[in-house]
Amino acid sequence: MAFISSGYNPEKPMENRNSDIGPRKYDEYFPEVIKNNFGKWLYHEILEPGVLMHVAESGDKVYTVRCGGARTTGVQNIREICDIADKYCKGKVRFTTRNNVEFMVDNEEDLKALKADLPTRKFPAGSFKFPIGGTGAGISNIVHTQGWIHCHTPATDASGPVKCVMDEMFADFQNHRLPAPVRISLACCLNMCGAVHCSDIGIVGIHRKPPMIDNAWVDQLCEIPLAVASCPLAAVRPTKMELDGKKINTVAIKNERCMYCGNCYTMCPALPISDGEGDGICIMVGGKVSNRISRPKFSKVVISYIPNETPRWPTLTQQVRKIVEVYAANANKYERLGEWAERIGWERFFEMTGIEFSSRVIDDFRDPAYYTWRQTTQFKFSESGAEIYGGQGGESAERAEVTEDDKQKVLNYFAEKTNKTKFYFNDFLDLFPEKSSRDVKAVLSALVKEEKLVYWSSGSTTMYNLKGVGKVG
Repeated sequence: MAFISSGYNPEKPMENRNSDIGPRKYDEYFPEVIKNNFGKWLYHEILEPGVLMHVAESGDKVYTVRCGGARTTGVQNIREICDIADKYCKGKVRFTTRNNVEFMVDNEEDLKALKADLPTRKFPAGSFKFPIGGTGAGISNIVHTQGWIHCHTPATDASGPVKCVMDEMFADFQNHRLPAPVRISLACCLNMCGAVHCSDIGIVGIHRKPPMIDNAWVDQLCEIPLAVASCPLAAVRPTKMELDGKKINTVAIKNERCMYCGNCYTMCPALPISDGEGDGICIMVGGKVSNRISRPKFSKVVISYIPNETPRWPTLTQQVRKIVEVYAANANKYERLGEWAERIGWERFFEMTGIEFSSRVIDDFRDPAYYTWRQTTQFKFSESGAEIYGGQGGESAERAEVTEDDKQKVLNYFAEKTNKTKFYFNDFLDLFPEKSSRDVKAVLSALVKEEKLVYWSSGSTTMYNLKGVGKVG
């Protein structure tokens, strides 16, 4: 009962409490109209882009004006936000999780004055300080991570690409021309603290090279067991080596296991992963958190690599613009980007957007999309797609020409690899360097049809196995 001896009275928890410890109670900051109608709201409407109206059971109304904000800002901007809140909102203001600023008023007169005032506030170069928008069937403000400002593992910047993309898409921030909301997010590395894995369009910074090892400093800067334990794929192991005539403790990295996440660098500063040539961006599409119409979805990688083209990232902005424009022209009303892509088929998505489809594109976080997307007959190229990807329009990979020599080459490969019985699809790409992945798939499919090979599945990945050899699941 130590809390009683310390003077704390559980019957009166706020008695003698020092309120400077911890946050103050949230309802102290409510506007009066929110406090009076807390939990008693009937409905809300979007009156125009960036302007919402909530109506309570009592008949009270609150009008919200949403303005695009910035994750990184200065005190001058914060002071101006406070001045606006004092002038129109009785000193209350709200910041959203997508870096927006919301000003709330309880009458139409203040709403009209606020809407007239905000567009007049501009930076010296002429851009809006408080652009109104980001609601409904448009593009909301981009949520993003730290980037090069103060993160230690980024593969790209955050504020830079976000600024460039929003400059390109600004008109759609201020209108409702799209079929449904489009959420764009950016994470500057695979750790994805920007939640891009559930966004309509996700921009992800990617490393493409394993960490470098500064052997002279590993044992002095790092706790080697922590560096080893930090790797989710067990690619880091402890080792010893001789340096300048001395035996030192260090680590070794199994490059083929590394997924370039940078976790080891977090634990060990002597394992830097950033690289000017290897780092860049990939684009993911089709994710959402909402369960409206269809269940929530993870995003799928559609462009595996775009270089960091500072300072304006032109290729990135052009690709985002292209995806949004094709979606806007072809999706049904209320249909999110991923729902549209699934309705027309992902191959049609690639054809319509002009994005190149390759084996590096993945639809989950383990297997190449080349065979995980092609497990049903519903996934076929159209005739226009055949011109891009080869083969006959509407025909599956099994129709490609397969020779007996090709099939025997695969069987010989299995015979030579006596230490393994199961192989991934990518293992056979090296066996046929002159063939496309589509043609290699055709060879394997022919052997499966002849019952010389069988599929083996762990539930999350698919491999090929000689029939009757090893464990088959």
